[in-house]
Amino acid sequence: MDGPVRVAALYQFTRFDDPAALRGPLLDLCVAQGVKGTLLLAREGVNGTIAGSDAAIDAVLAHVRALPGCAAIDVKFSHAEAMPFHRMKVRLKREIVTMGQPDIDPLAGVGHYVAPTEWNDLIADPDTVLIDTRNDYEVAIGTFRGAIDPQTRSFSEFPDWFRAKRAEIEAEGRTPKIAMFCTGGIRCEKSTAFAKAEGVEQVYHLKGGILAYLEAVPQDRSLWDGECFVFDERVAVKHGLEVGEHVLCRACRMPVNPEGQASADYVEGVSCPACVGTRTEEQRASYAERHRQSLLAQARGEAHVGAVFREHEPD
Repeated sequence: MDGPVRVAALYQFTRFDDPAALRGPLLDLCVAQGVKGTLLLAREGVNGTIAGSDAAIDAVLAHVRALPGCAAIDVKFSHAEAMPFHRMKVRLKREIVTMGQPDIDPLAGVGHYVAPTEWNDLIADPDTVLIDTRNDYEVAIGTFRGAIDPQTRSFSEFPDWFRAKRAEIEAEGRTPKIAMFCTGGIRCEKSTAFAKAEGVEQVYHLKGGILAYLEAVPQDRSLWDGECFVFDERVAVKHGLEVGEHVLCRACRMPVNPEGQASADYVEGVSCPACVGTRTEEQRASYAERHRQSLLAQARGEAHVGAVFREHEPD
């Protein structure tokens, strides 16, 4: 896929003594370059997705790479036909991806990285237990064949789920290889570090995440089914990082597949099959007016603040 807007998903676990001091210069540069998106800063590093022109993204990445420990930052590029974000935010957080396990340090050791081109061999091994570390609404629109869905609503639920699942596996007398994956790799940095801290040695994760796999592995050799949810206005991508067929319900903020879009319960900007019976008439009227204002702003070439996508970090 090619388009006029360059999208950069990036993260780096490192140690920032004073992340607050880094925020202002980074935000000022992004704004000056016309870059939009969200970047998270914490003592454990930086994480986020930004979009802009090639020159603007290069300028911001040069700044980020000059930060302590970020010279070799992991960046995944794609393109979009239109700007997928409405504004630029640089936020200070306690964690750049929230697991709620303060003693887990990916810099101290993570699972074995597996290149996208080698991933199929690992997950086809019957001795491998494949775990999707993402949240339920992400897994629902696409995952690897044979992957276990933890059905978590947030990443902070993963440690308890993993401990219970590990006990279940060990009760069967198995000591399998455990392979984990996520959208771009960052959640697996923590989930595999957590697994190792729990005493699991044979733990692996997909380097660069699903996005790297969809870009590197041809569809005719792929073990991925469906689309991959992304945290911007594209909603989901498929093989080759082409924009997928899901849209976002502006009421419940969940992805809606083509079948859902064809349902009578789907009203653009107002409802979808997942939430149609959960909103009051007053709420539906408010959503409808918000959508009308968004369309008017779009026709004028403006961004309507009420239509802002849930620009949130994976949690």
